[in-house]
Amino acid sequence: MAKAPKANAVVGQSGGPTAVINASLVGVIEEANKHPEIENLYGARYAVVGMANDDFIDLKKLSADTLEQVADTPCSALGSSRDKPDEEYCAKILDVFKKRDIRYFFYIGGNDSANTAHIINIMAADTGYELRAFHIPKTVDNDLLVTDHCPGYGTAAKFEACALMGDDMDNRTLPGIKIDVIMGRHAGFLTAATALGKQRDDDGPHLVYVPERGVSLDKFLSDVEDVYKKLGRCVVAVSEGICDPDGVTWAEKLAKESETDSHGNIQLSGTGALADFLAGEAKTKLGAKRVRADTFGYLQRSFAGLRSEVDAREARWCGRHAVGYAMEDVSGSVAIKRLGNGPDYAVELFRTELINVAEKAKPMPDEFINAEGNGVTNAFIEYAMPLTGGLPKTGHLGNYPRV
Repeated sequence: MAKAPKANAVVGQSGGPTAVINASLVGVIEEANKHPEIENLYGARYAVVGMANDDFIDLKKLSADTLEQVADTPCSALGSSRDKPDEEYCAKILDVFKKRDIRYFFYIGGNDSANTAHIINIMAADTGYELRAFHIPKTVDNDLLVTDHCPGYGTAAKFEACALMGDDMDNRTLPGIKIDVIMGRHAGFLTAATALGKQRDDDGPHLVYVPERGVSLDKFLSDVEDVYKKLGRCVVAVSEGICDPDGVTWAEKLAKESETDSHGNIQLSGTGALADFLAGEAKTKLGAKRVRADTFGYLQRSFAGLRSEVDAREARWCGRHAVGYAMEDVSGSVAIKRLGNGPDYAVELFRTELINVAEKAKPMPDEFINAEGNGVTNAFIEYAMPLTGGLPKTGHLGNYPRV
């Protein structure tokens, strides 16, 4: 084990925010303050943009009270960026690191962030510059490889579950068909989380569709009709990435002039087009009088006041461990290993190589999706429920006997 150099460090927050990403940031700050090897800790404003432009703030001057307030605040306190740096961009960042004698690089983000850390790490090694680069996992999509789950997902899952609990109660009050479109281009973990709050056999969501299982429009409408005839109402959770059996998303097929994001992907979140289309199809082809639809978009990423304490604790822990690992190892990514479930839920952290996480994504496992492709299994509930830190209970009088 090489001796940790006495030098400066930088931390940045990348990609879409979460409700606990600042807990990871504070974890980095707290642990960095314990190690005299780290002389200055710089916070990169707007992620790689700040690193390339030499735009930093001094994180060692923050008070304990400020750190606690930041840790409890959703969204990225340092600002974020969707830039996906190439080698030229990373070379500019490395030049700034060399100028400021930055030898520790902590990057909180998803698989693209892990790849950025990986590229800069390789470039530093190729030029003989000692750099310890660590990726700290973060994503509401919960789709990073190696780690059991991702900080940020537990709180987002809690939001989805609570939102659908309320939506289902609304639908009981004024029955009809309700369709909710949930974020998730390739992974269905967020959409699946809508089922976590179900407490009675007739609770919604009655149908859950994730991008890992293709479904035709005819099958979708048939499923909705079956539930509607049986219960007189139907609540549906649909991933924005829902696709036909041929693998092409419904949103892509609907888009005549598709809006794309900075990575060239068709914009799926927040447009409302898919929700409007599905509501129109249900109303026209099923003859339902009351059909409503909502697109959740980005709501679950930074919703204040609905945090999973389990998620926040693990996010902070990941930040602390990244610094600790940097004192021992050259570079890597922090990952979570589950040791127990249910009331015995427990985890431990470990280090994995950056290459194992960079630019890769994992889908929901088959065993989390029911055979019909329109719901989740108990295996998923057992996996995801502990991450929420617990959900509220609801009461209903509609099933009580009449007098």
